[in-house]
This record gives sequence, C-alpha cells and structure tokens, in this order.
Amino acid sequence: MILFAFCSAALSVFLWMQSNSAWRDHQSKAYTAGLTFYYALQRGNAFSDELRTVPLSLDDRAAASAGEFQQLSNAPRAARITLVPITADVDRGRAEAALTLAIISPDLLYRIADLSLSEKQSAAETTGEVFRLLSSLCSDPMVIAKVGQNPWVQVYGAPIWGCDMAPADRRLLAALLIVLAFAVSITVSLNLSSDFTTFADQLRKRRRIGGPARYDIQGPQELQDIVAAVNEHLMAERAQLEGRAAVLSGVSHDLGTPATRLRLRTALIEDQDLRRKLEADIDSMTGMIESVLTYTRAEMNAEDPRRLSLNALIEAVVANYEDMGRAVSYRQPEDVIVQGGRSVFMSRQGQTVVTQERVITIIGRPISLERAMTNLIDNALKYGRRATVSLQTNADTATIIVEDEGSDSSAEDIAALMAPFRRGNNTATIEGYGLGLTIVATIAKLHGGSLTFEDTSSGLSARLMIERG
Repeated sequence: MILFAFCSAALSVFLWMQSNSAWRDHQSKAYTAGLTFYYALQRGNAFSDELRTVPLSLDDRAAASAGEFQQLSNAPRAARITLVPITADVDRGRAEAALTLAIISPDLLYRIADLSLSEKQSAAETTGEVFRLLSSLCSDPMVIAKVGQNPWVQVYGAPIWGCDMAPADRRLLAALLIVLAFAVSITVSLNLSSDFTTFADQLRKRRRIGGPARYDIQGPQELQDIVAAVNEHLMAERAQLEGRAAVLSGVSHDLGTPATRLRLRTALIEDQDLRRKLEADIDSMTGMIESVLTYTRAEMNAEDPRRLSLNALIEAVVANYEDMGRAVSYRQPEDVIVQGGRSVFMSRQGQTVVTQERVITIIGRPISLERAMTNLIDNALKYGRRATVSLQTNADTATIIVEDEGSDSSAEDIAALMAPFRRGNNTATIEGYGLGLTIVATIAKLHGGSLTFEDTSSGLSARLMIERG
C-alpha cells in the first residue's frame, strides 16, 4: 500500500505537470495568434492558418455599429457581450487605428480586467492577451472585430479558442490521485499505530484477562520482530515461574515427612515449654514454605477468570469469620442517587435511586480474591480490634474496603510493608511471614487494580481496587 501511495503521488505530479505544460503551450499558441491577427488587420498581412475573417452582412453591420450585438444573425440566444477596446500605439513610425473586439458568448462574460497588462505593453500584445483569455475558457464565442472606421468583420478562430482544441486537463485527476495517496498513507499510518496499540493493550492486560502464552499479531516486520521477542520473554518467564513453583512444591512435599517425624519426636519431649517452642518452630517453617508457594502460584496466574457476584463473595467470606466468632462485619453499600438529564417536557432533572440490593458482577478469579480479602481481614484483626468490610463501585471498577479499629500503624507504614518478607516492628508479638500484603498486591495487579491504604479516624483502611470488566 505504501508503494501504491508513492506511485499514485508520482503519477499525480506527472499528470499535473503535463497538464500545466500542455495548457501553457495552448495559451502561448493563442497569444502568438493574437499578435499575428493584430498585425494582419493593421498592415494587411496574411492571417495564420487557424484564423480567417468574413465581413458581416449589411444588416449585421448596422446592428453592430449600433451596439446591438444580440441582434446579429449568428449571435447565440441570451448572449453575453464583452466589448474590448484596444487603443492603437501612437509612438510607431506608421499610423495605426484602434481595434475593437466584441466577444459574444452564450455562457459567460470575459473578465478583461484580469488580463496581464503593463504600461509599455503594445496593442498587439494586448490582443494576444485577449486571445490567451479566449483559449483559457471553454465557451465557443462569436468574435467580431473592427479596425478604426473599417466595417465589422467576423473572426473565425475555433482552432485557437474552440473547446475541442483545448488540451485534456488532468489536474482534477491529479488532485484526486494526491488525495487517494494521502488517504492511503494516513490509512497505513493509522493501521500501523492501531497494530502497535492493539498489541500493547493485549500485552498490558495479559495477566488481567488470562491472555495466551504467546501472541500471533499481523503487521509490519518490525512489529512481528517485537512480538517474537515478547513471546520468547514470556516463555522464559513462565518457565522460570514454573521451575520456581516446582522447586517450592517439591521442597514443601519433601519437608512434610521430616516435619512429621519432628512432630512425633517433639511429642516425646517431657519438657512442655521446650516441646511447645519446637512445635512453634516447625509450624513457622512449614507455614513460610506454604506462603512462598502461594505467592508463586499467584504470580503464575494459574486460575482462569470468570464472571462472579462480588458482593456475594464478600458476604460469604465475612460469614465464615462470623461463624468462627471473629469480630468481622459487612457494611451494606449505600443507595446511589443518579441524576437524570433535563427533558423538553419538564425543567427539573429526574433522579434514579440504585438500591443496595443490586448485584455487583465482575470478571475475576474467585479463589484469588478470597485469599486477598482473607489476608486483609487477618491483618485488620491482628493490628486492630475488629474488621469492617464494605464495597464501593462505579461503571469501571470495584473497591473492596477493609477497615480496622484501634490500629496504631499509619497508611505510610503499612504501604512500605508490601514488598516481600517485609514486616513491621511488632514481629515478636504478631505471627506472619511478610508475604500477606505482597500476595494481595499481586492479586490486585492480576485484576487490573491496585492496593492502597488510608488513615481513618478509628484506625486504618485498606482499599483493594479491581477492574470490573
């Protein structure tokens, strides 16, 4: 298509230049014929082959002398008269008479004021400019001429200014080809931009929507090279994550037997305080391995997304905590008042109330979202006295809010703990492995969202924002 656009542009330039050259030659020929015509009338020289003159009849001569050119026998109907008086040159060696031309056209008036005139221009050159004007417009006019007091004569010059003698004007075709070339170039540019933008959007949302392991994007060679490099990177990344998960899974499985033996042998220790410490160390070791394995599985994006009811998922998670007697509650969303537009029948704006019983559906991973909410609720219970879960939505996103009560940590302190294995200053009194918030942030990214924290009057608020679509 680029080659087609280039060829179209080159052809349009050729046609434009060829048409301009042909018209310049045609007008130059008419100009030369005008010079010859003037001198032939003044000096009695022979006319050129393309011109001839015929005396008017007595009646036509009388009508022309009276200025009633419409009354001429050969005059077209509804004729438009253009009278061109050409003053004779006075500084020549021989006397010349004034030349008067009457152009009787069926279509138009000739704008004599637009002629190219100069102070030193001779009468013959002015006549040549008139002939150039006649050849520039397609009208097939009737032309009569009169020199001094001589009778009027009709000038036949169809080979000079006739419509059939005009060269083919391909400038409109050239302009259309230029527009076509420009349109093709713009289309190719937009298609190239669209190909790159489409691939960027697909790559950006790959983890969010569970994209393919590799991409097959049609487009220019540069884009295909980029896609090939990205496919190689994705394959290496997936192989690395799968290898990491396999190692951790193997370690977790292999540690099961030694951990079981340690538990059995620990049970034989008579010192209860020492036995309790050893059991706590064993639980911490196995829990840390399971946490790292959970984080790696979240990175691998193993769960396929599906449509689900988010408020039903939140209510189910909160109900599980309530069944265990934990201080967790669900705050129902408030009714939303939507302002309507003005109507031509009434000046007031209408209002629509979206009730709290509405179902909030999203495209997401239920197991991952449940794990994220569980981690946030566990953190709220660890650092505060109770946890309150609520939901805010709009057309594009849904935000799960977990508020604690009585937490001493600030939003800035908690945000710094989202990196892997980062824990607060109270690690001696609160259990954990430093991966809970990291897992939540990873799950938020998988859903096209983010994890943020805000300080509240009663404690701290964690906001898990995800995309609905």
